Amino acid sequence: MKRKAINPTTLFDSIQFGFSQIVVSNPGKFISISGQVAWDKHQNIIGENDLATQTEKALDNLKTAMEEAGGSMDDIVMLRIYKVNYQKEDGPVISEILGDYFGVDNPPASTWLSVQGLANEKFMIEIEAQAMI
Repeated sequence: MKRKAINPTTLFDSIQFGFSQIVVSNPGKFISISGQVAWDKHQNIIGENDLATQTEKALDNLKTAMEEAGGSMDDIVMLRIYKVNYQKEDGPVISEILGDYFGVDNPPASTWLSVQGLANEKFMIEIEAQAMI
C-alpha cells in the first residue's frame, strides 16, 4: 500500500481543495523533503509574479526530489504549503494544480500556511513534504 486516504463524511470535504483529511501508510523508509520553490537548478526563478507557474515548478522540484529518494509522488503522505500573503483567490489556483499532480481519489494530507515572506522576496509559494516509501 502506497498511501490510503480517509475522508470521513463527518469532516468537511477537503478533496475539493486538493488534499485528504487523513492519510495512512505502511511502515517503510520515511522521507522528509525541504521546502521546494520555483527555482531551477541555477537558482533562476520560474514564473516571477505567477502563482500557477511557481506552484507547478515547486511541485516539479518535489517530484524530482522524490524520485532521487527512490519514490514517487504517490508516496507523499503530507504536504505543508507556505503561501505568501494568502488570499482566497489563491486557493483555487493551488488546488487545481494539486489535483493535477495527486488526483482527487487519494491525495496526501496537507496544511496550508499564510506567511509574510519566504527566503527570497520573489518566491510566492514553498512546498515541503513527508513521504513513506
